[in-house]
Amino acid sequence: MTQLDPQARSLLEAMKSSGQRPLFTMPVPDARQARRRLLVVHPPRVQTAKVEDDLVPGPMGGIPVRWYRPSPEAGLPVTLYFHGGGWTVDDLDTHDHLCRRLASRAHAVVVSVAYRLGPEHPYPAAVEDAYTATVWVAAIGHERGVDPARLAVAGDSAGGNLAAVMALRARDAGLPLAHQALVYPVIDHRFDTASYAANSEGYGLTLAGMRWYWDQYLGAADGAHPDASPLRAAKLAGVAPALVVVCGLDPLRDEGVAYAERLRASGVQAEVSEYEDMIHGFLRMSAVIDRSRDVQDEVARALRNALISQGPV
Repeated sequence: MTQLDPQARSLLEAMKSSGQRPLFTMPVPDARQARRRLLVVHPPRVQTAKVEDDLVPGPMGGIPVRWYRPSPEAGLPVTLYFHGGGWTVDDLDTHDHLCRRLASRAHAVVVSVAYRLGPEHPYPAAVEDAYTATVWVAAIGHERGVDPARLAVAGDSAGGNLAAVMALRARDAGLPLAHQALVYPVIDHRFDTASYAANSEGYGLTLAGMRWYWDQYLGAADGAHPDASPLRAAKLAGVAPALVVVCGLDPLRDEGVAYAERLRASGVQAEVSEYEDMIHGFLRMSAVIDRSRDVQDEVARALRNALISQGPV
């Protein structure tokens, strides 16, 4: 039986003793506030040369994004980052410290995307915003001092889902991507895997929580569509090489592994990195879980290697 990381165990015990209700039992605005109290860091732990808020022309008056520049150097590669939070909670601020660190360690500009959230804006609003932002960065990158020919996508959890969908859409549109970094991604609208059975309770993310997140996201839509469940895409050949990070004590483990296996079977380079003793969400827990920095550095290293290997144009 897999042993839980001691620091992760301490965190889970502290959360349990705090008496805070699970997010999926709260009204959505309260769940969002609870996440902000947990994840927003002031002042930021990692400094970057420049952080700039911006708007991508799009629905609802524009899609907010945040540019993270690790140095004033022009022509750096660029990564679009899609935050997690079940397509329902989290925002640019909850992932600010993470994006700062990724930009610094990958030596790439990171553009974090505040896509529309459910239930107010159900699927496919998040997909549409993510794709609009991806195409926009590719189109205007040179004007903003980055090299759009060296472009990657990344995300955690629900954001990993969006990054995987962007890789599929980019392939279909003929938009070259250097890499996709998927950290414990949501990949399929199903709940019957062995990892769901083994990890449905007691490790932070639960089966009931994931059902709630999917309900907020989908509304009345069909979760079997490949834009919601990329594991169900008819063809995966030709998408960008991938790093897929999974956690041994995460309900989502098996679908992430299954996606990587399908990528490999389709001729796509895909690396699986499993943190066997870790829980869902630990990417952002560097204040309390030391190994959070390990996975942050692994993702940054994968992005840097993929983007540098293409070379400047």
